[in-house]
Amino acid sequence: MELRVARPTDGVDIQAIYGPVVAETVISFEFDVPTVEEMTSRLVRTLDRHPWLVAEDGDRVVGYAYAADHSDRAAYGWSTDVSVYIHPEVRRTGVGRALYTALFEILRIQGFR
Repeated sequence: MELRVARPTDGVDIQAIYGPVVAETVISFEFDVPTVEEMTSRLVRTLDRHPWLVAEDGDRVVGYAYAADHSDRAAYGWSTDVSVYIHPEVRRTGVGRALYTALFEILRIQGFR
């Protein structure tokens, strides 16, 4: 498994992992499954300030983690929300832990809390 910074072309794989979470659970806080275009737009809009990471197994994205603004109020400027989503076939294999560990280290280096 390899971790790397997400690219806009990962939107397809990211949406494929996230879509079933929205459609089949209540943990996403969304009602409608975002399109590939919407997921790619979210990635592109935030990547200049917040990290998005993907875990690859061979040429397949099996998970992703990202940070986003917690609030647009100035006092929250160094606070972030974080999320991780893992393909069902690789859950409980350490992918999520690896993604969060890398994400938190990047955020620490950037000065986020």
